Amino acid sequence: MRTRPQVLIAALALAALTVAAGCGSNNNTSSTGATLTAASFSVQTDPSIAAQVPAKIKSSGELTVAADATYAPDEFIGSDGKTVIGMDADLAKAIAQLMGLKAVVSNQTFDSIIPGLAAGKYDLGMSSFTDTKEREKTVDFVTYATAGESFFVKADGGPTINSINDICGLKVGVEKGTTEADDATAQSKKCTDAGKPAVSVSTFPDQAGANVALSSGRVDAGFADTPVADYAVKQSDGKFKLSPAPSIANAPYGIAMAKDSGLTQPVLAAIKALMADGTYGKIFDYWGLQDDKITSPTINGAID
Repeated sequence: MRTRPQVLIAALALAALTVAAGCGSNNNTSSTGATLTAASFSVQTDPSIAAQVPAKIKSSGELTVAADATYAPDEFIGSDGKTVIGMDADLAKAIAQLMGLKAVVSNQTFDSIIPGLAAGKYDLGMSSFTDTKEREKTVDFVTYATAGESFFVKADGGPTINSINDICGLKVGVEKGTTEADDATAQSKKCTDAGKPAVSVSTFPDQAGANVALSSGRVDAGFADTPVADYAVKQSDGKFKLSPAPSIANAPYGIAMAKDSGLTQPVLAAIKALMADGTYGKIFDYWGLQDDKITSPTINGAID
């Protein structure tokens, strides 16, 4: 759960007129102002999938899932101030129901989730993880979506970013442990190698902190997964805008689990079943993530 410093970040985000998408009770609204809670679906236990679930998990009756709930609309805190909602939370619920289990989704800092999975603290990590070969050294993934990366800036006076090459000399805010943190750092070296100013990469414990930093002018641009950047802009009351740069570095999202957990096959089977019965589509459509859907989930599908 959140430590005191993280609670402070969330409180600051709430005070920032909802520009920090997904970090508090006032932010779970659509672009039309409707309150978002959860997609509507009903899933029955699939005996063939339930039979594949490891005995230890089956006997507990619960599927424990870790998510960093500051990454709306994929995962964020609902209006009650404590419940994790969003696409990943809904998908976790559906997967657990197919397995005959109850999903218990807890809010954890992003960079603690993979180590926590490896240590056996959680069964799954469902937090918009890009499936990368580096991460596959520690955990296994079942791919379930695809997403790129986008920059967003202040609508009034923000820099024009037509490509990642344009961030040389800028202050860029990212969430700690994300692929955006890696990509912005790698771009900084390219900038200095070309004789241009370095990128000042500011990392934050969660996406809410990065969004607040942009709102307050401490960074020039935010850098996040495209659906998250787009949602932050929509929830900013016109204060943010997406940069002209097209979405870059499109890559698969993966549900993470410990190596040799015994969960790869039942989770893969569950995703395929949810795609076949339409539940997967309902969840992604509800959260406005139509462009992120895939048709062929796989185990460890990293492309780099």
